[in-house]
Amino acid sequence: MSTKDIVEDNKLVELNYKVVDEKTGQVLSTVEFPLSYVHGSGEVLASVVTAQLEGRVAGDVIEVPIDGNQIYGARDEKLVFTDRIENVPEAYREIGMKIVMENDKGDPKEFIVTRIDDETLTVDGNNPLCGRDLLFTLEILSVREATVEELEAGTKIVEGPDIEYANAVPI
Repeated sequence: MSTKDIVEDNKLVELNYKVVDEKTGQVLSTVEFPLSYVHGSGEVLASVVTAQLEGRVAGDVIEVPIDGNQIYGARDEKLVFTDRIENVPEAYREIGMKIVMENDKGDPKEFIVTRIDDETLTVDGNNPLCGRDLLFTLEILSVREATVEELEAGTKIVEGPDIEYANAVPI
């Protein structure tokens, strides 16, 4: 192993990860495609995670326990709303559906449908990971020198269409 394989500033790191609720053992999120970032630049990953990756090498698998409130903020019950089902368009009547709403100033906020019964529908604007004790399992797939373009972008430059990480949770 040479120093070029070690996670340190200005290296492009590719990894897979999953997020588990420590209390229940439930897998809350996994990435379907490797996540790439330039170590030490930007805020792609939380500092508590990058600190644990520092000095690691490709092939390492690490577990990082995280208080969800530390990264996603404390749960705010004022962001939970219940309304009569007939007041909600049918297109939004599905658990897990994401709804973007705007406040009085026009600022967008994403809410997730969390409960539906015969009479009501509940949406929650809190990040689903806040208030939980989490375990992030990260597998380092590769480490290499970042190109000039990657250093500027803070991530791997890929030609072709953008791919949305539908199931990924920012860490």
